[in-house]
Amino acid sequence: MNTSPNKVTIDLSALQYNLLKIRELVGKETKIMGIVKSDAYGHGLIPVARELEKLHIDSLGVNYLSEAIKLRAEGVKTPVVILLGISTHQGAKNVADYNLTPVIFDLDSARMLSEEGRKKGRSTNVYLKVDTGMGRLGIDFRETGLFLKQLMGMKGIKIEGLFSHFSSADQEDTIFTKTQIKKFKEAISVSRKLGLEFTMNNLANSAGIIRYREAHFDLVRPGIMLYGGFPCPDFADPPPLKGLMTFCSSVAQVREVEHGTPISYGRTFYTDGPRKIAILSAGYAEGLSRSMSNKGQVLIRGQKAGIIGRICMNMIVADVTSIKGVKKGDRVCFLGKEKANRITADDMARWADTISYEVLCSIGSRNKREYIYEEEISHDS
Repeated sequence: MNTSPNKVTIDLSALQYNLLKIRELVGKETKIMGIVKSDAYGHGLIPVARELEKLHIDSLGVNYLSEAIKLRAEGVKTPVVILLGISTHQGAKNVADYNLTPVIFDLDSARMLSEEGRKKGRSTNVYLKVDTGMGRLGIDFRETGLFLKQLMGMKGIKIEGLFSHFSSADQEDTIFTKTQIKKFKEAISVSRKLGLEFTMNNLANSAGIIRYREAHFDLVRPGIMLYGGFPCPDFADPPPLKGLMTFCSSVAQVREVEHGTPISYGRTFYTDGPRKIAILSAGYAEGLSRSMSNKGQVLIRGQKAGIIGRICMNMIVADVTSIKGVKKGDRVCFLGKEKANRITADDMARWADTISYEVLCSIGSRNKREYIYEEEISHDS
């Protein structure tokens, strides 16, 4: 029996709303791949994927073959793209068996997929990963023509399009990002000169979707913005999005303490006068970063209370001196809205010197989740 007071709530109507906003940004001609890797950024792979499928998402992106197989096992029929590709013959067989679409970035995986496609008597769809400046997976964009010529000789695979990734589209300096767009266009031009008219070329992540319309190409890949977060805590001019995740717990005890009282491990905080403190039933084991110690805030009775002292494994101390009537059992909101106030994943990321991706993955993966529809959104499909 789960007696924990901690609860994560995922509002799927907010997911509907965010997808609608993305569609408004990219237009009807641009396809959308919803990124649901890493358990949908802590929101739950299957519930999120099913909701996106219901909303007619064009494809879903996962990191690993195991995630893709899980989607198929749960009845998801939408095209699924494996961002990290495959590396074994068994992986290539699974791709063919489950009708999946891997990203390729070396000839070995291409050959394995070609072999399985020929065995099945039907081509396996793939994307070719081109490195335009991320310095991670992919072939150098200058090798696009040579690589494509080798792939063109392989039966059993069909290239859907070129695939690349922005490294810093969230930053104010646009020079490097525009250089990546230029390189990607050059790679597309090379493919067209070879007679390959790809219809699924894609480069834009969430930051690229918001800031670089010229990077939308045939398909975009929203990740963090699907979940109501932004690429960095101080992202300029963000579109109106809604957070899906709420994380709440309760007050375990309320105490009156004297001036000069040390709070929590290491005595990193001493009270500067008589204070009323609330001990809260959650900590870093529940995904609340220890880096928010003495910096973060929580919502109690709809008001903001500062975190004081170090965050513990399962407890946090908050200063509630200015909040009337706080008592044991009161609801505490670490992430989400309480009356007129709100704490976002980007707020938490700012306090912890990280990004909202980590905040959401940490909280969502460590607590029981409940799914709701707070407000139905009308969609024209």
